[in-house]
Amino acid sequence: MDILTHVSSVRGAQARGLEIGSTFAAQIRDAADRYHAFFTLRGLPEATVREIAQNSLAALQDWCPRLATELVATAAGAGVETWRLAALNARTEVLAAIGPDSEGECSTMVYAPEGSEPETMQTWDWHADLCPTGLVIEFVPGDDDASTHHLVTRVRLFTELGVLGKIGVNDAGLGVHFNILHHASDRPTGGVPVHAVARRILEEARSLEEAETIARSARVSASTVITVAVNSASGQRAASLELSPAGVATVLPDHDGWLLHTNHYLDPVLVGGEATRDPSTTYARYDHLRSRVPMLAHLPVRERAAQFAGPEGALAPVCFTPNPADPPHEQWTTLLTISLELAAGRLSYAAGNPAYLAEHGAELF
Repeated sequence: MDILTHVSSVRGAQARGLEIGSTFAAQIRDAADRYHAFFTLRGLPEATVREIAQNSLAALQDWCPRLATELVATAAGAGVETWRLAALNARTEVLAAIGPDSEGECSTMVYAPEGSEPETMQTWDWHADLCPTGLVIEFVPGDDDASTHHLVTRVRLFTELGVLGKIGVNDAGLGVHFNILHHASDRPTGGVPVHAVARRILEEARSLEEAETIARSARVSASTVITVAVNSASGQRAASLELSPAGVATVLPDHDGWLLHTNHYLDPVLVGGEATRDPSTTYARYDHLRSRVPMLAHLPVRERAAQFAGPEGALAPVCFTPNPADPPHEQWTTLLTISLELAAGRLSYAAGNPAYLAEHGAELF
């Protein structure tokens, strides 16, 4: 995966959407086409995808109009039909119509001992064919009017081209990681896109409580976990917010400050609706991270990545390498390893697995 960088020069959802859409029009059109083909490959009729996408956009409009405005403007700037970009943003919601994959995606660790800035790292595992290009972007949220003065003053995030949000940090010292989950309550109706939930938290939240309030306010139709880490004057904290149509649960670090998450529920109530398939590697990856805990604390990013993978390196459970013999939709790749530097408000990342970052170092943004 190639990663592009962009510092937005505009304020306001409409202007930013048009800027992003026109600047990256070719890549956004390509992403929309790739996901359209992927949904078809997975057996979803276009009419079904369109209905879920339109329902998700309507839910987003009701929940956070400025993000809906940015999505529509991005589609216009890129020359993409609005429903097709809405489907890209609602890809988790669309895939709820299929059910869980046999694999999971993404492994996250946060170390947040009392009195110290949280240390974080995540792998993003997905299909390389769907995301040949990623984007890290810096922007100022909101407009100049009084209604958006509650927003933070800067956000930096990584996402797919055309998608509102995924993993990032704001200048209030709050950051989010993002892992998919599957729950029995997931439904193919189209709710607020979970990627938009992560984006809104980055734009508005300055504390764990504010992030939790935002997450709980969203009517979702698909599941995910947003792990929030905070380094502010009020303290250093972290929690995983497990979202599902059945409700939202808050999972806190253990007594030593460790918070790990892969792709299964940890909350004792929501775990009753766990829908991850048994063949998934989520449990093996979680156990791997748990075994690495003694070696992961208080390390620079490059050394943290080496310990995240462990002695197995690129063969570790948290590193996906695709099998060319598998169909494209079953070829999983660790496309990104990323860490949040909360105090500095920046991202450290590499387009590859943790072993790759450990060997080649990280990019800073």
